[in-house]
Formats: sequence, C-alpha cells, structure tokens
Amino acid sequence: MNSVALDQPLAATDPAWWRALLALSGIWAALLAIFHRDAADMADIWWNSTTYGHCLFVAPIIGWLVWQRRRELAQLTPQAWWPGLTIVAGGGALWLVGEAAAVALFRHVGLVAMLQGAVVALLGARVARGIAFPLAYMVFLVPFGDFLEPWLQAATVSLTMPLLHLLGVPAAVDGVLITIPNGYFEVAEACSGSKFVIAMVAYGTLVANVCYVAWRRRIAFTALALIVPVLANGVRAAGTIYAAHLTSVEAATGFDHIVYGWVFFALTMAGVLALGWRWFDRDPDAPWFDVASVAAMPMRAADRSLAAAAVLAVAVGFAAWGWIVDRRAQALPARIELPQVPGWQRVAVDGEPWVPNYPGADHFLIGRYGDARGRSVDMVVALYGSQGEGHELVGFGTGAIRENDRWVRIADTAPIAGSASLRMAAPGPVEREVATWYRIGSITTGSADRVKWETLKAKLLGGPQRGVAVLLSARKDGHDPRQAIADFLKAAGPVDAIADRAAGMR
Repeated sequence: MNSVALDQPLAATDPAWWRALLALSGIWAALLAIFHRDAADMADIWWNSTTYGHCLFVAPIIGWLVWQRRRELAQLTPQAWWPGLTIVAGGGALWLVGEAAAVALFRHVGLVAMLQGAVVALLGARVARGIAFPLAYMVFLVPFGDFLEPWLQAATVSLTMPLLHLLGVPAAVDGVLITIPNGYFEVAEACSGSKFVIAMVAYGTLVANVCYVAWRRRIAFTALALIVPVLANGVRAAGTIYAAHLTSVEAATGFDHIVYGWVFFALTMAGVLALGWRWFDRDPDAPWFDVASVAAMPMRAADRSLAAAAVLAVAVGFAAWGWIVDRRAQALPARIELPQVPGWQRVAVDGEPWVPNYPGADHFLIGRYGDARGRSVDMVVALYGSQGEGHELVGFGTGAIRENDRWVRIADTAPIAGSASLRMAAPGPVEREVATWYRIGSITTGSADRVKWETLKAKLLGGPQRGVAVLLSARKDGHDPRQAIADFLKAAGPVDAIADRAAGMR
C-alpha cells in the first residue's frame, strides 16, 4: 500500500490512478458513443419528464460519493481484472434483449451495466469493493418505475375516498374518476404520486447508506421513504378535492400544482429525514470502508490495455448483433383494407373522436361499423413489418390511449375473447369500451408481456417479423358496449384471421 497525504486528490498521488482513470474515461466515452441513441434517450427523459427529473442529480451524487471515499481509495492500487468482463457481457446481452424486444428499459439497464462492468474490469475488484455503493447507485440513472403507476393510482383512490367522506364531501368513485357535486377528478398517472415515490426511493437509498451503518435501520428508513409519500399523496389528493368542493375545480387544481410541485414534495422529504434523524448511527469521521480488508482481497491482475480492448470488443459485438437484428423485416402488401362484416355496414364517424396511437405503423386503418339495432363498433388495424424503437406494438404512449389524451383510462375490464380490455372516458363524460388483440407470428394475445416475448423470439430466432394490433371499441350510448363488441367479433370471424389477412398472410 502507498502512504499518501489525506487531503490530496487520489489521481495526484499515484501515477497508477492517472493511467487507470484515463483508460476508464476513454472506454466510457467509447461506450456512450457506440450506444449514443440510448444515452441520448435517457438524457432526454431526464430533462423532459417530470417523473424522472431527479435523475439529473444522480451523476453529481455519484461523483460526490466517490469523492467522499477518496482517502480510502488513495491507499489502493487500481488493477485490471478479467472477471469484470462478465458484467460487461451481461449488460450487453440485456441491451440486445431490449433491442430485439423493443424494450427501452432493458437497453438502458444494459448500457448502465456495461459502464459499471468497465469500472470493475479496468479498476479491479478491490477498487470496485471500495466504491460498491456509488457503483450500485448508478442504477438510478435508469428511468424506471412507471410500472408502479396503476398500483399507486389504486392506492391513492383507496386513501382519498375515506378522507373525503370524513371531511363531509359527497364523493363517488368509478375506477380512477372521483366525482363531487361541482366536478370530477381523474386520478391520472401524473396524480398517482409515482414521480414522488420514484424520487423518494432514490433519496431514501442514498440517506440509508450515508447516514446509517446498521442494516435494520437502513431497511427501516428505506421503507419509511417509500410508505410516507404514498400516504402523503393520498392526503394531498383529498385536500385538493376538498378545496374544489369549497371553491372551484379550477382554483383547487391550479393551487395544487404549485403546492405539490414546489412545497409539498420538499416538506415531505424534510419530514422523512426528520423522522429518521434520531436514529442516525454513522460517525461522520468514520472511514467508508475497511482499507485493510479490501486490500487483502485475492485478485489476479490483468493487463489493462488488453482488458480495455476486450471491453470494447464485447460492446461492439453486441451493438453489431443488435444492428443485424433490427434490420430484419417482413414484406407487407402495398395496401390493406378493413374487412366486410356480415350484418354490419360501414357508417360515418360522429361524436367525440377516438384515434389510438400506433406511431411508425406501416399501415393504419380505422373505421366504424353499424348494425340494424343502432349499435356501432369502431375497428382499428395497425400493421408493422418489423418492430423497433419508435415503431412498436407495445410501448409508452402506444395503444388505445395516447399520452396526454382527452381520453383517460377509468379501469381495466374483463377480457373479451382473450383481449386486453379497458373502459375509458372523455370530457362530457363520454365512455367507451376498448378491446385490444395483438398478432405476433402464430400467436394472438392480449398480453403486452407476451407481445414482447414473442417479438424477442422472432427477432433473435427468425420467423415472421410482422406485428398486428386489432382494436374494437364501442360507446356506452344506451347499448352494452361489451356485448356489441362480442357480437361484432362473432360476425367478423377470429381475430387471428383478421390480422393475417391484413398482413397479407391469407
């Protein structure tokens, strides 16, 4: 071990650190250049999504966490380590899965894992152990957590309704719509508290590591940081609706955005910190890790130049594989048409317009059918010769409801003939039932997860590349919309036949 002045930057104390950090910087720059689309995509989400704005602070926090460990790190010598390549390869494989299945989350996690693996491969197991938490904290660079939104919506409704009744507000709930005498509120994804909870998980994890040593206290504080914002969001929602009951919907919602965005979040963070303050057990002057035990870790050093070249070769190999996979596509007919359905005639579209969102589709058709009983059903067919980033059957903002649409999801409903079904509403309110089916290869499903899996198999193993979405929708206008969809489907024939004809397979 080297003896160094404690107040000197580690790179200034040992030439080995200069060489190691220079090599790591070059490899990181190369990885970000190779996977620039995904790096830019993450940065765009950080900057433009209020849900993931906290990610902008993660990189500076990681730098600060490493800086806090500089005295201990200066007593270690960075050495390349071959097993670090397994992390790089694992990240590359996960990125390839995301590329083939058109799952941005997997690509983003894969890129971050490759960056982490490069650290382990070029600086070694001992240094990686010393910066284990900052290295692991890089996972919060990945925008993730939107899968919590449906659960948080339900939790917010469950918390809000009892509070409103306690306050004497005559409120009724239908799915995620809460109605009071002078208006109604949608507990939308943006109001579910997801952005608050996701940020608080990152915040709670940081505080748990920086301020606690005992694992029980760390776990307890992390749980507190998760539970308190969920409860607080229910109180906020109830307070907003109560204010609307006393004043107006416009006044209450305008005030809510200001209070929630700038004051409520900060007060809740401070409250969580205050609750955990008395149990802080880390000595501010205590070392961040035991240098002696870390330095004694067995490790066979590798040649850093060869390790860097191997990291680069692994990354380039997966990127090239992804490029080949992404170029696979299936020839489609130049023109497709909606089917003729016995007992149903094409009619003009009137009323509140509904157009689902399937960006990048090679063919997109929408039309309305009516029968002798006065019922109407809208049919949508979206056809892709191949799926990839920006042109996929399943993705954020893709499907029956567009992002920031006039139509909002009220609740998921029971499947119709294996579909994914939901009830939605537009201002009025006007209600609709929508049933969605997907056709991938020989599989017809309503499951978004099954779509991703079948797309992955088709991309990596070959097979039909085309994907088809078939949607049927009916208004709630005096007729049972679900029954209208079921009757229309019975007359139109199986969904797989409709999809295959549209794709030119029959």
